[in-house]
Amino acid sequence: MKQAIIFDMDGTLFQTNLILEPALAATFDILRANGSWNEETPINKYREIMGVPLPVVWETLCPQHSSEMREKNNEIFHEKTINLIKDKQGDLYPHAELVLETLSLKYDLYIASNGQASYLQSIVDTYDLHRFFKKVYSIQTIPSGHKSDLVKKILLENKIEKGIVVGDRLSDILAAKDNELFSIGVNFDFAQATELEKADKVIDDLKELMTIV
Repeated sequence: MKQAIIFDMDGTLFQTNLILEPALAATFDILRANGSWNEETPINKYREIMGVPLPVVWETLCPQHSSEMREKNNEIFHEKTINLIKDKQGDLYPHAELVLETLSLKYDLYIASNGQASYLQSIVDTYDLHRFFKKVYSIQTIPSGHKSDLVKKILLENKIEKGIVVGDRLSDILAAKDNELFSIGVNFDFAQATELEKADKVIDDLKELMTIV
């Protein structure tokens, strides 16, 4: 049985920062137009919480909105991000395809993401990532909304006994530790030093994975 490597998507493989601001700006333009928002777009606040489950995103960005309004906000944002991905306004991180191609020859690769399934699928389809991954897992499949439980599901469903979790946020690192896996933190756009220091290893370039796994 091959050892598995479980990757986060946003801020780890996909440069979400490239589509974040235009998608969020377009969403809040709509909210301002319909009278449900009268302030600036909270882009900096979103950058601080990037990687958390989407319900938490909208609770944080729009605490005064009802749960129904937050769901609608998310639907608008979701549509905008997917359109930008399909238009190739985003991109993978440097060397991502080379690294994934190389590692997939030796390891079983999976995605464990807090993103919605259709969002993840748009990235996989646009960049032809199905070549490298056994399966893509969205947090939507986990009632608890915790990435540790999502990684546990991957391990159980695929009978994985040993593996590595690669990600940029604390939820990725904790998901590895909670499941007794090795954690590799990527020091990219949304990474925070206080979170990365809890990882077993930290890298600044995806190419480093080929020398340490």
